[in-house]
Amino acid sequence: MPPVIEAHGLTKRYGSLTAVDAVDFTIDAGECYGFLGPNGAGKTSTVKMIHCSSPITAGDLRVFDLDVREQPRSIKQRIGVCQQEDTLDPDFSVRKNLTVFGRYFGIPARQAGERSRELLEFIGLWERRDARIRELSGGLKRRLAIARALVNEPDLLILDEPTTGLDPQSRHQVWDRVRTLRRQGKTILLTTHYMDEAQTLCDRLVIMDHGRILVEGPPADLVRTRVGREVVEVWGFPPALVAHVREQGWSFEADTHRLWIYTDSGEDVFEAIARRFPSEGCTVRMAGLEDLFLKLTGRELRE
Repeated sequence: MPPVIEAHGLTKRYGSLTAVDAVDFTIDAGECYGFLGPNGAGKTSTVKMIHCSSPITAGDLRVFDLDVREQPRSIKQRIGVCQQEDTLDPDFSVRKNLTVFGRYFGIPARQAGERSRELLEFIGLWERRDARIRELSGGLKRRLAIARALVNEPDLLILDEPTTGLDPQSRHQVWDRVRTLRRQGKTILLTTHYMDEAQTLCDRLVIMDHGRILVEGPPADLVRTRVGREVVEVWGFPPALVAHVREQGWSFEADTHRLWIYTDSGEDVFEAIARRFPSEGCTVRMAGLEDLFLKLTGRELRE
């Protein structure tokens, strides 16, 4: 079976700006695949090319083994897209947002009504089916947007930062629905700025920066091989400690106030620091995807 998505040398340019720089990746059926990266990394440009809303500049991109340049209409019929922006129709009720959207795909009215009930029950909004969009909280709108993306029973669901701006309870409700879709065998492409979201939901992911893919693989494997099992954090440290860390050959990063040491033996490093610099604030924790992300893309602010 061919991959659901296959890209080779995929490139996107806007004038003199190269937003996506000859990237290669494949996404298999039934997996949740994540795109992570700072603002301007090329995530959104890549996703837009996948759902055929932006033409590719160079390279090859196939979705469902179809060329995006030659068969965009056939591809779009099999994709559901939940965009980051709120694109729900404020003039329609919750249910009508789904039934009208279904008609855009040529779904008969009766079937669209049945499908809308099924989806509203799935996301827990059937009791609010007659509510207007302005009456919904941000979390309920995001759940409805996901339901709308599922109206055409897509083979590929694209979630573009689906939980941005949501409170923790709403985020976890969205995660629960995404996990259910994964169990049902749905192929999901996820972009997110939340590292815990990517680590929780993604089977594999890429981290992009400046239009290029820096790493690709299962989140836990990437953290273990690129960072280590643990991180020792030290704050308020003297320059002598940095010199000591360099002498020991430990992998580390530092800013003005904090030092991060990446290791497979955090307690040993912690004890070594405590013996030499007993007054320094120091803690040991498990390494996570955020450590990898910041190590690869840097800690400076982006515009």
